[in-house]
Amino acid sequence: MRARKRFGQHWLRSESVLAQMIAAAELHAGDRVLEIGPGRGALTRPLLASGAEVVAVELDRDLCGQLQRQFGSERFQLIAGDILRLDLAPLGCNKVVANIPYNITGPLLGHLLGSIARPRRPAFERLILLVQKEIGDRLMAAPGSKAYGALSVRGQFLATCEKVCAVPPHAFQPPPKVDSVVICLRPHATLPKVRSPQWLETLLKQGFATRRKMLANALKSLVEPDQVRQALRQLGRDVNSRAEALSLEDWLALSELLQQPRQDQQDPQPPAGRSANG
Repeated sequence: MRARKRFGQHWLRSESVLAQMIAAAELHAGDRVLEIGPGRGALTRPLLASGAEVVAVELDRDLCGQLQRQFGSERFQLIAGDILRLDLAPLGCNKVVANIPYNITGPLLGHLLGSIARPRRPAFERLILLVQKEIGDRLMAAPGSKAYGALSVRGQFLATCEKVCAVPPHAFQPPPKVDSVVICLRPHATLPKVRSPQWLETLLKQGFATRRKMLANALKSLVEPDQVRQALRQLGRDVNSRAEALSLEDWLALSELLQQPRQDQQDPQPPAGRSANG
């Protein structure tokens, strides 16, 4: 079956990359793995061979019959549907290993990790994801680098991110137009302390919305510029700093130093995956 562009399908065919993904997942009997977009099953096969249980979510219904015939067993569960619309908690998976569709990478990361204001709980133990190199670079970026942005800060708040291996276009059929990378995300068991996660999210969104502006000007719709400059002085930072100059620790401290406008104050939201009633 040919890959379909509308589903963002690129079949991974590199045995070396597949082996490195399996090794990075550190799978054991008793693990229950979520695979997103199994396609023709190139990754599903070694996942099942590891002894783990696999829950595969496939949007392309034409592939589902083939996958069920190929892998149908008590350790394999196939769900036909949109991963972004699926409640993940009832699946009982403790790990994620996937060659994810690049056209939904941003929303999917939010679905799998949650957000600063609503982190996913319980969190996955680890996520082995094949993503665009640009996304991997942003998740692993250090302050002051070109790739560093709001995604970097949010990602590092929620998890550690390490590179597993580079994946060139010719590792796929058809080859994508971008380079790729396999990353390992390990969500933090204990998240950094912050008084108002929602306020931190708001500051990040506004601060990085206009990267060329100095932070005092970028945040002026939320906080008086002089207050931002004073907070930067207290952090030992240049008062003319831009958003990308601040580390995660700096952003955490800044959110504590800056006074939150009354209209932004709101009740804490429940963790992702749980209702407000628990």
